[in-house]
Amino acid sequence: MSDAFKITAFGPQKYISRLENMHFVDNNAGVLVDASAPINRRGNMPPSGVMEKAGPRKNLFFQPGHTHAAIVTCGGLCPGLNDVIRALTTVLWYRYGVNKISGLKYGYEGLVESYNHNPVRLTPDVVADIHKDGGTILGTSRGPQDVNKIIYFLTKHKIDVLFTIGGDGTQRGALALASEIIRRGLKISVVGVPKTIDNDIMFTERTFGYETAVAMSQAPILSAHMESKGVRNGIGLVKLMGRESGFVAASATLASSDVNMVLVPEVPFTLTKLMSFLEMRIKTKSHAVIVVAEGAGQDHVPGSGADASGNKQLGDIGLFLKKTIVDHFNNLKIPVNVKYIDPSYTIRSAPATPDDSAFCFQLASNAVHAAMSGRTAMIVGLLNGHFVHIPMEQATRDRKRLDPKGLLWQSVLDNTGQP
Repeated sequence: MSDAFKITAFGPQKYISRLENMHFVDNNAGVLVDASAPINRRGNMPPSGVMEKAGPRKNLFFQPGHTHAAIVTCGGLCPGLNDVIRALTTVLWYRYGVNKISGLKYGYEGLVESYNHNPVRLTPDVVADIHKDGGTILGTSRGPQDVNKIIYFLTKHKIDVLFTIGGDGTQRGALALASEIIRRGLKISVVGVPKTIDNDIMFTERTFGYETAVAMSQAPILSAHMESKGVRNGIGLVKLMGRESGFVAASATLASSDVNMVLVPEVPFTLTKLMSFLEMRIKTKSHAVIVVAEGAGQDHVPGSGADASGNKQLGDIGLFLKKTIVDHFNNLKIPVNVKYIDPSYTIRSAPATPDDSAFCFQLASNAVHAAMSGRTAMIVGLLNGHFVHIPMEQATRDRKRLDPKGLLWQSVLDNTGQP
């Protein structure tokens, strides 16, 4: 593995896995970070990096029958949280014989004694049907907690493995925790399962919840389309998730083909050009549908401050655009009927789609394999068609963003016809 993507692992790994009929992954198996390379006459170009391939290992660091695992969910709600909790529990229990599994309540607060959030014992019976519901049975919260207090909790309760289910902020907190654990010479594995509807985690093609969000965006987009066509000069405006990355808005647009304009954080826009496009659209078609990502156009509606997770507060681009469009056409003395739809919380709290649910299980299963082998300070992700181990330091150093010159955005432009 290249140094940048090297995974920290405790050793020696002296326990033999009890998994039967299993193809074990060699510790030297890797996946290219960049699968593309220029064609040349002198052979292959050197790879930009190699990621460690995920999967079950024959040799384990933790002794399954004596391992205490804990699970925590942090940040905002996302489809698939319960699926991941269920999968972690069942793989630990049935595949590895780990029968001491603690569910920690309300995010990182659950790892601080003073909050008095008593852990929940997780068993296959407890989690049997939770994947049918949205949300998380463990509850969640935002914001960091004192690393020293968390380590005190982990050592007091003799927790060997901590699974952190959450997005960018959650995994940054997990990295700080794992780094301090390593510095102290403790043997507590911290493995993350990346959760973000926005699909903005570095070095992973897809995060759970993203596909569900795209699928559930179709109903509000269709509603906006029908509403706009049902009246004279109708304009449907749908605001979707995407603080700094426009993947949900772009993919939802491609999936519906009813959108005439999509606005994303990565592509600045001017109100002059937007209104000119709408004027032309209303004049020629008498209706229009706009999809806007929540983080788009923040130069027009600058927010202030930050939330508990450290994310900057966004201005409400949806309400701003609704008012701006109405005022613009009123000044032109052209009557318009703007229908504004924000389905964000409906989507965030929904159960995962079947494919997303299956993806959750695969992520969780590989997270368990990694943790039991003693790996730490890493998350599990999907890269170039393979599940891989991603160092938390690399995963959290930036956000993955839509490339305005890439094929996805070009497809959006081809689909909408927007300038």
